[in-house]
Amino acid sequence: MYIIDNIIVSDDVTDEHFACNLTACKGACCWEGDFGAPLEEKELDILKDIYSAVEPYLTEEGKAAIAAQGLYTKNDTVGGWDTTLVDNAACAYMTLNEQGMALCGIEQAHRDGKIEWKKPISCHLYPIRAVSKPEANFEALNYDVWDICSAACVKGDREKIRVYEFAKPALIRKYGEDWYNALVAAVERETSD
Repeated sequence: MYIIDNIIVSDDVTDEHFACNLTACKGACCWEGDFGAPLEEKELDILKDIYSAVEPYLTEEGKAAIAAQGLYTKNDTVGGWDTTLVDNAACAYMTLNEQGMALCGIEQAHRDGKIEWKKPISCHLYPIRAVSKPEANFEALNYDVWDICSAACVKGDREKIRVYEFAKPALIRKYGEDWYNALVAAVERETSD
């Protein structure tokens, strides 16, 4: 494990291989699972501010779910907030392209220059899950192993891309480039011994 500025990084994040293979999984992480994407407290206001720009990108089912349940829902099981789900399955912000691959309506609006925010940081970080423990003044980063990502593990192994390398843009977005460089340096020191 590595500790960089009160962020605990599990060995799985630095040792295991991963590279999304969307042609194989079709973005199943957007419709599988029991909960929506975890949201940070500050992201709730962002969703309120950007929703009118994002709404045109969403499916009718997604818009209806958001109209009925809200822009996000309270997660009483694990605490915090999640993106709204359609019929307890797909994320309400998910769309599908012609090949049946999941796309994020928020990210599509971002790519089109309609909003500055890319998407929830939990989605951008995936397969890394950040667990914050403010009372203990630390955050833990763990690799969320999920069978729907088996093709990503194979691709990552073939291309020699480790989880933290795959998630580099998201880790820099959340913690900054200096933090990421410190993690890389710590991993390199450990592996060169």
